[in-house]
Amino acid sequence: MKPAKTLFRQYLKNNGMLYSKQREQILDIFLKTEKHLTTNDLYDLARKENPKIGLATVHRAMKVISEAGLARTVGFGDGLKRFEHKYKHQQHDHLICIKCGRIIETFNPEIEQMLKSLAKKHNFTLLDHKTRLFGICKACKHKGK
Repeated sequence: MKPAKTLFRQYLKNNGMLYSKQREQILDIFLKTEKHLTTNDLYDLARKENPKIGLATVHRAMKVISEAGLARTVGFGDGLKRFEHKYKHQQHDHLICIKCGRIIETFNPEIEQMLKSLAKKHNFTLLDHKTRLFGICKACKHKGK
């Protein structure tokens, strides 16, 4: 598999888009962080490295990074759009605590197989899925929140 940066540069070239140092800085920050980040989170991190980066630049860069197949947007029921890694990351689901907002990534091959079987049963081509389970995490249960 090619490195993410190589794919990004190829995507820019193939789509007639210009490479910029700011786009690459935003990509680097995103790739280094394994959290579910909003554009504002990425902006705050980017400004630490380059105070000249604007919020609009981060928005546009993340749109391109997503279109290049390196990120996907996810929502966790709080109205915020977050980004997570897509390239070289397996499909997974999320457990979301409704008390503290903690997000736990989980993978279950049995669930994945069940979804594939369900799609096949209905002659449906499954391209992607997002499973979000809402509840209360262990820490919040113990705190009595």
